[in-house]
Amino acid sequence: MSPAARRWKRLEPDTRREQILECAVRLFGERPYAEVSTTDIAKAAGVARGLLNHYFGQKRDLYLKVVKRMLLMPGLEESVPMTGNLRERVERSVEWYLDTVATHGKTYVAVTGTGGIGSDPEVERIILEADDVAAAKTLAFLGLKVEVGSDARQRAMIRSYGGLVKATIREWIRGGTITREEAHLLLSEALITIVRDVLPRLPEQAHPEQGDARAPKTGPKR
Repeated sequence: MSPAARRWKRLEPDTRREQILECAVRLFGERPYAEVSTTDIAKAAGVARGLLNHYFGQKRDLYLKVVKRMLLMPGLEESVPMTGNLRERVERSVEWYLDTVATHGKTYVAVTGTGGIGSDPEVERIILEADDVAAAKTLAFLGLKVEVGSDARQRAMIRSYGGLVKATIREWIRGGTITREEAHLLLSEALITIVRDVLPRLPEQAHPEQGDARAPKTGPKR
């Protein structure tokens, strides 16, 4: 069977949808958002553009799926044993994350940077949601209980660490200014320090307002 025939072979809907999404992930990493068309993606996937629109809607809708794929990256709990001491768990989880990012590093950098689709509220919402999910998963993986209330401060600390993760990956993938080994060292040591030295220094109980930045502030109790 020729390569062209294999490309156009009939696939199950879920398989075809995944194939289209993988092509979109690759193309949005190779070129800016404005320079990638649904025709380009459909051609790369070997499907008609109408089928792409059927599965994903317009280009923006497909791009949002790519953003979710890059940021949420499920599989940590299934792929990395939740055993060992803090350092062992942190180093394994960072290794897994760098492995996962490396598969589509340019796309990860594109969707987490300032390029991409520009100032789009839906993209920003997805990024914020993904940051919070990643923070909660990280805390749970490291054996720290996550609850509403004072533990919202723990999630905030880990979300802040997430900013370091994104910047470090940009330096590694795009800039080449640090090596993968240096990225692993930085991210591992930073997370260990946050969990071992910073989180324990948070007050045991926070005011309810601290879990919601929009709530009015009150003075300290006397």
